[in-house]
Amino acid sequence: MYVPRHMRAEDAQTRALLESVRAAHLVTATAEGPWATFMPLVYMASETGHGSLLGHVARRNSHWRLEPIGESLAILQGPDGYLTPNWYASKLEHGRVVPTWAYIAAHVYGELVIHDDPVWLGRVVRLLTDKYEAGGPQPWSVDDAPADYIDGQLRAIVGVELVIGRIEAKAKLEQGEPAADRDAIVAGLASTGAHALADAVRCAGEVHRGRRDRGNLGFLESE
Repeated sequence: MYVPRHMRAEDAQTRALLESVRAAHLVTATAEGPWATFMPLVYMASETGHGSLLGHVARRNSHWRLEPIGESLAILQGPDGYLTPNWYASKLEHGRVVPTWAYIAAHVYGELVIHDDPVWLGRVVRLLTDKYEAGGPQPWSVDDAPADYIDGQLRAIVGVELVIGRIEAKAKLEQGEPAADRDAIVAGLASTGAHALADAVRCAGEVHRGRRDRGNLGFLESE
């Protein structure tokens, strides 16, 4: 991933992206070419290393059977959206503004481990279910279904674990723009209902301002 220095995601942004992951593209290089599967995932932290992303694929999906060449990759996406020049305060001053896209994204690399074990699968299915059912008026539980039915469903899937080796995370949130422009962008995003992205732009601006005030001018450089 191309990541200019001033767009490198903060550790807190990367951690939040991992912990809030919903679904992502898992990509593996194989002798038959790249193979990708879109799947729901859950993040599992570890005392050492970066932790793992856990999920499952259909048994008929060849992804788990193909031998990986090197690392596999999970592509995580945070809030993103279009920024119109009409929101920029500097448009009225000089007009030198163009449309752009703001986003947070991470490329998560690591070893792909396959788990063809009903006990492991049962634990991950429960983790995924509990995560996505949380907050509902009447959360569904795996145990609400007949045990023999769940056993059959587990036999039809195979577990995958991406043991994270490294992460490249990027936050393109107009950090280097004047405060008046950032404030206008936040207001514009909020007016469209893009509150998560508006909050991300606002927070990124605060971090940028704090670094600048501390004299960390290297943060402003691009690569």
